Amino acid sequence: MPDNTLRARDELFWQTFADRYAVEPGPINLENGYFGRMSRTVVEEYQHNIELINRSNSVHVRQRFEQSESLQIRAQLAELISMPAETVALTRNATEGLQSLIRNYNLLKPGDQVLICDLEYDTVKGAMRWLAHHRGVELIEIEHAHPASFDSLLATYREAFERYPKLKLMALTHVTHRTGLVMPVKAIAAAAREHGIDVILDGAHALGQLEFNLDDLGIAFAGYNLHKWIGAPLTLGFIYIAPHRLADIDPDMGEMHFPLTDIRARTSYSTPNIPALRTLPLVLEEHHAMGGAAAKGARLNYLRNLWVSAVRDLPGIDVMTPDDPRLYCCITSLRFTRHDDQQLMVERLLNEYNLFTVMRSGAASGPCIRITPGLTTTAADIELLTRALTELR
Repeated sequence: MPDNTLRARDELFWQTFADRYAVEPGPINLENGYFGRMSRTVVEEYQHNIELINRSNSVHVRQRFEQSESLQIRAQLAELISMPAETVALTRNATEGLQSLIRNYNLLKPGDQVLICDLEYDTVKGAMRWLAHHRGVELIEIEHAHPASFDSLLATYREAFERYPKLKLMALTHVTHRTGLVMPVKAIAAAAREHGIDVILDGAHALGQLEFNLDDLGIAFAGYNLHKWIGAPLTLGFIYIAPHRLADIDPDMGEMHFPLTDIRARTSYSTPNIPALRTLPLVLEEHHAMGGAAAKGARLNYLRNLWVSAVRDLPGIDVMTPDDPRLYCCITSLRFTRHDDQQLMVERLLNEYNLFTVMRSGAASGPCIRITPGLTTTAADIELLTRALTELR
């Protein structure tokens, strides 16, 4: 077993993987959190599948994809999270899956309370607000203090659980898209269970760069996508429901293509992106060959730490994500404290240094600039980022 920490520093080793991706000339992309690249071989497979399905049409889909290929792909996805095949159902993305879990959760009654925090994804916030409006429940919104720590995050939730005794359901993001903060999911979920509160986990940014076990985390409901850190085409995601909790999620809008005992009834039934789905065996093969989440996460964290360690203590820069290894991954955000307009600083990073980043807003701590390296990012790219931040501060 290779030492992933040592290998993360090996630029020549990672260049062999970077060479497998086609990169358009232009700005250095430090906004890899939006979606990841497909390798050249995955793109070729995707194109082959488009042509195949276009030629064979419903003959192949009815006779082979629906009867066997889709089942094999589903089993491979379940294996990716070390769960049985019957616990996962395909979706088009994490958002679609999370919305399905939220709107079909059936254990609420009028007067109950549901919980979100300022760091949730906007569509998750919207879905929980919709739930509150249509189910006659009260939405509780909390904010996390900055800078955050393991203890402060857990304490904020414990305080909310004590203050709002009618809480029954909460959304929780494993890796927050705004700042990259990794939530202490296991500890929060355990505290929620003590108060009879269910957790729906947004795992969009976790899959592929964090190692986790859903049973160990104590999570019964989760939504994921495959286009961020796994390397799949867009339009692919899935949900997870623990077998003993399936009855607590209703079939989606009366979905009847599958039995009530089948998790696939919990998502909308429609014609999926079959060519994209048929690439997944190759995508997962390449993911595992690269070393999986352990190797990817170590490399991405190494790149993150290069710039964070260089600028963390510099006046004029506030790094929004803590250095506790339990609480960060490759996504990390910062704020220029001597500049009010963070979007202007995004534009200066691009125009003056050829570095493409993105501003994120919505957190109680204020707007920030999200920095997300990817598998094609080099240490030289991070060195340029460090110089840019030092000069612009």
